[in-house]
Amino acid sequence: MELSKIGRYEIEGELALGGMGIIFLARDPYIQRQVIVKVLMYSHTQDDVYREYFQREAEVIAALEHPCIVPVYDFGWHGRQPYIIMRFMAGGSLQDRLKKSELKLTEIAHIFKRVADALDAAHARNIIHRDVKPSNILFDSNGEAFLSDFGIAKSRPITTEEGEWLIGTPGYMSPEQALGQPVDGRADIYALGVVLYRLLTGTMPFSSSSVTSLINAHLDLPIPDVREIKANIPAVWQEVVAKAMAKDPNDRYKTAGDFARDVNEVVSGKWYLRKL
Repeated sequence: MELSKIGRYEIEGELALGGMGIIFLARDPYIQRQVIVKVLMYSHTQDDVYREYFQREAEVIAALEHPCIVPVYDFGWHGRQPYIIMRFMAGGSLQDRLKKSELKLTEIAHIFKRVADALDAAHARNIIHRDVKPSNILFDSNGEAFLSDFGIAKSRPITTEEGEWLIGTPGYMSPEQALGQPVDGRADIYALGVVLYRLLTGTMPFSSSSVTSLINAHLDLPIPDVREIKANIPAVWQEVVAKAMAKDPNDRYKTAGDFARDVNEVVSGKWYLRKL
């Protein structure tokens, strides 16, 4: 997609091609700052469902106005294509960091605190993210974590081998979400539990080239013990992961903040004092 301008924004380069849109790095000439431009793919502009999903992301983030959520600056139309202008996160994503090196436990605790604050704020307004994963956790130039991509706070379909439509990313999908059942904030907590498992072990709890097999694993298989991947991980981490990723939502943490608190207490040593 060759563009020089979208609205008043001067395109500097294409960054990514996603399921619904194209992401560009651009410059706002009015105030001379770099921004991110997300444009709905032209092929989706005739689809009312995709247009609704795309606009909802702008509305959801603007309504939340939270310091741990990537802010939206503007929304507009480029011909028939809607676009969103967002803050440029110069520090890249958690996915990028995982490709380079392991994170320190103190870094994990800090990231979880910020992501949990963002999720609890969204959940308090009955907004469910539905796609919490490392590529949607971004960092600013100071290294602070922000949650991004609320475009499927109701939405993006995935098709299984049987032709069923699902919403989210299969590797991070809670059992109830995979079954297409109504979900609440505990589905996001499950996904955040998968993120923790990956940060601790460097691997996913379940993996498969088949979407259906991957979803069935989340539905039926026990969570692999983190110590089977890394023997030197303290057993307490399995307790925390298992609670976040419980098959039954009622057995999970009630809030993302509760989850982040336990992560922090394990890292700081307060967990062990609490157990005395």
